[in-house]
Amino acid sequence: MAADDSASCMARAHDVLRQRFGYASFRAGQDLLVEQLLQGRDCLGVMPTGAGKSLCYQVPALVLEGLTVVISPLISLMKDQVDALRSNGVEADCLNSSLAPAERSAVLRRVAEGRCRILYVAPERLGTPEFSRLVAQAPVALVAVDEAHCISHWGHDFRPSYGDIPRFIDGLDPRPAVGAYTATATQRVRADIERLLELRAPFVLVTGFDRANLHFAVERPRDRPAALLAFVQGHREESGIVYCATRRAVEEVCEALCSAGLAATRYHAGLGEEERRANQDDFLYDRKAVMVATNAFGMGIDKSNVGYVVHYHMPQNLESYYQEAGRAGRDGSPATCLLLYGPADVQTNTYLITHSEEREGGDADPVAREERINNDLALLRQMTFYATTNDCLRGFILRYFGEAAPVSCGDCSNCLTAFEDLDMTIEAQKAVSCVFRLRERGRSVGKALITDILRGSRNRRILEQGLDTLTTYGIMADCSTSRLRALLDVLIEKGHLDLTETEYPVVRINERSRALFAPDASFTVKLPKEKPPSERGGRDGRGEKDGPEGLASAPPRARRTADGAPSDWEADIDPQLFERLRTLRTRLASEAGMPAYIVFTNAALREMAARKPRTPEELLQVSGVGATKLERYGADFLACIQEHLAR
Repeated sequence: MAADDSASCMARAHDVLRQRFGYASFRAGQDLLVEQLLQGRDCLGVMPTGAGKSLCYQVPALVLEGLTVVISPLISLMKDQVDALRSNGVEADCLNSSLAPAERSAVLRRVAEGRCRILYVAPERLGTPEFSRLVAQAPVALVAVDEAHCISHWGHDFRPSYGDIPRFIDGLDPRPAVGAYTATATQRVRADIERLLELRAPFVLVTGFDRANLHFAVERPRDRPAALLAFVQGHREESGIVYCATRRAVEEVCEALCSAGLAATRYHAGLGEEERRANQDDFLYDRKAVMVATNAFGMGIDKSNVGYVVHYHMPQNLESYYQEAGRAGRDGSPATCLLLYGPADVQTNTYLITHSEEREGGDADPVAREERINNDLALLRQMTFYATTNDCLRGFILRYFGEAAPVSCGDCSNCLTAFEDLDMTIEAQKAVSCVFRLRERGRSVGKALITDILRGSRNRRILEQGLDTLTTYGIMADCSTSRLRALLDVLIEKGHLDLTETEYPVVRINERSRALFAPDASFTVKLPKEKPPSERGGRDGRGEKDGPEGLASAPPRARRTADGAPSDWEADIDPQLFERLRTLRTRLASEAGMPAYIVFTNAALREMAARKPRTPEELLQVSGVGATKLERYGADFLACIQEHLAR
């Protein structure tokens, strides 16, 4: 493409961005991907959830002549995207198994007649005769592959059906440009995407994994149900997701929240399809504020006004965690991502990994199965390190994905906790000695029992097994349970002890254990400053405080927005006007039969509540207000603002 043609195409792309989607400029990286696609070059875009991946193919689709095919894994994702595009005046459709025969025929007719610019389709439908005839009639200008990590065996959500995509693309004549997009992909997974999709000399862009508007927190509450309840009650005005590891936990947590008077619903694979759809709609349409779910929920949900995501149990890997946590704050508003961690989470996840009977991608081969299990256990180990680290949580995530990170972000729960560097060489030697003495008796036990032995517990198990006769019994009685557990976590993380990857993980000595007993050995640990025993909660003055301290009851802090700094209007938000605008949005969305966030995002309402536009021209300056939405909703929102100002 000539330089002048490229400039002309990008000018049209900026017009589309402004007129159709209501944004004055592209976010970082979006313009580069758009430009390369418009030049006919394959692209691989790795951008965090909420960074605007969809615009990277939606904008080119409206500039190019012809049909854009978007391959997407979930029906709910297609529906949300199509509804949002139509609200912006874009001709979009989807083909999936949820359509009745008459609906499917209508979609096929619109595509064949050129009245559809963007068509969403599941990968399973690509090879059907019906779809092959369709794309033969309608020239395909662009193919976009959403959630591209699903093609990799080493991705956290492998889908065998994604393997059919290259054959479909090869069958298109002429072959169009291909754009592949994902939010969470390590270098290994990115290489897989490029190779398996057979991308041709792709332009690869990794914009960075940081979600600056998200506040990351890890808490280790003694009473997990109480901690969750306190947190959700402290965020009643927000919409949120609570992820649980099992269906049973989903049922128990949802029941507990509902019993406390909170508007919660549930989602897991054990529910009937009709109930899952109804519960999902209740959440999307803001009839229920809290969705309690397994990881079966969320990948296809584009709900922009989620204010928090709580992981009631630790997920199996950081890819899953970051994608699920990233469903908070998609519109760029500040949001909280809280992980409630308990040591039993490691045991539960280890069991799920080693006993899964639904493993795909070569698990019929015992060697391949073992390799896959070992890989998943290694990922679980990294997830556990995240849950137990005292270093910056944001930095830990960024470094995991291969991105440089500052020592402190100044906003996660670890960075906001007062820490102290302690010389714990003697304590480390005592802990390792305990593991060694157990080995001398032919025993290997878990972290909890080691903690009880060192602190001199008189529980039945220790007494019945004679573990109170160990020379290391009670030698750390003055060390709190939480501090001793933290010490063991650091010893494991730094490789001085091993934690077996078995159904019931146990701690073992290794070659590096001996280094702690060298004459010049030094072991410094960064740990939270402890209160005096008289100020600690729990029986005997040694327990941990219930609930996530500082998150459940403290007023929300001003946090960073999506670009890492507060907008110039943030301090001017009128909370009363924001609530009036939100009420109006709910009414208009209900009348139109669509989720409220499709009318306008929370971020757009916040900007309106700060800028208080009085004319259509001023309303168009609000991010997210395009020509179509101005025509549909502008008069109502301007009237609401005018009425509020006239009071």
